[in-house]
Amino acid sequence: MTLYIRRESSKLWKRFCFEITTEIGLSAENWIYLLAGLICQYIHGLAAKGVHYIHRAGPTLQDLGFFLLPELGQERSYISETVFTSVFVSFFLWTFHPFILKSKKIYTVLIWCRVLAFLVACQFLRVITFYSTQLPGPNYHCREGSKVSRLPWPKSALEVLQINPHGVMYGCGDLIFSSHMIFTLVFVLTYQKYGTKRFIKLFGWLTAAVQSLLIIASRKHYTVDVVVAWYTVNLVVFCLDKKLPELPDRTTVLLPVVSKDRTKEENHKLLNGNGVDPADWRPRAQVNGKIDSNGVHTDNSMNGA
Repeated sequence: MTLYIRRESSKLWKRFCFEITTEIGLSAENWIYLLAGLICQYIHGLAAKGVHYIHRAGPTLQDLGFFLLPELGQERSYISETVFTSVFVSFFLWTFHPFILKSKKIYTVLIWCRVLAFLVACQFLRVITFYSTQLPGPNYHCREGSKVSRLPWPKSALEVLQINPHGVMYGCGDLIFSSHMIFTLVFVLTYQKYGTKRFIKLFGWLTAAVQSLLIIASRKHYTVDVVVAWYTVNLVVFCLDKKLPELPDRTTVLLPVVSKDRTKEENHKLLNGNGVDPADWRPRAQVNGKIDSNGVHTDNSMNGA
């Protein structure tokens, strides 16, 4: 048992080190896209804070979702945030699964470049939308009589550039369309394409639907904010996905072809990497570190380890 644990730990460490080296190389090639995506997240936060300065509290608008769904109340508003946090953390951890699992289909750096591109495009449309028309916020702290329904004008330029740490929970005015639904739908759509577990894909869509209802029931957004997010995010991802370069396929590995026409000695040399003819190599599908077509086994620690 101890020997087994030691051997598996060694394989895991080799796999982790190999993946680190690979991802560092990809980061060096794509750092500009990652940096640009993170900067745009900061700009989006400033834009959401900026509309809070000009938000005008008023009567809550007539809304079909408010009429159909019972109000959760302030004491239960944490439920929708808990669901969103669970989705965010789960997706974040999934993008790093190639570091420890044998089966892998994505590169962490490249998948985040793609996700950030989707987020930035959706957030750009969102900023244009909520600055075009400011609706009175339906959330409790955005209603008439609340002291934080409108931020006081900044006293310095530095204050303008600071992100409100409570802005995610206590922002007002940035309504159409829901930022929470942007993140959730982008994550679900990404896993729908690159994930491998059918159950998780179905559960992801179910979670997105439940979160939509919770956001409305918590009175954090109007129903229109959620509805617009559903078709806008799907259309943006659909269009951008066709324009962005496809991720490299990690499900195939280059292995030598073992021919019955060769002697055992020749095949043995070929499997050890002594064959020099490029025709002796062809890609084959990797299944759990084994190639079952001709009984050729490969070391799991070397195949993407």
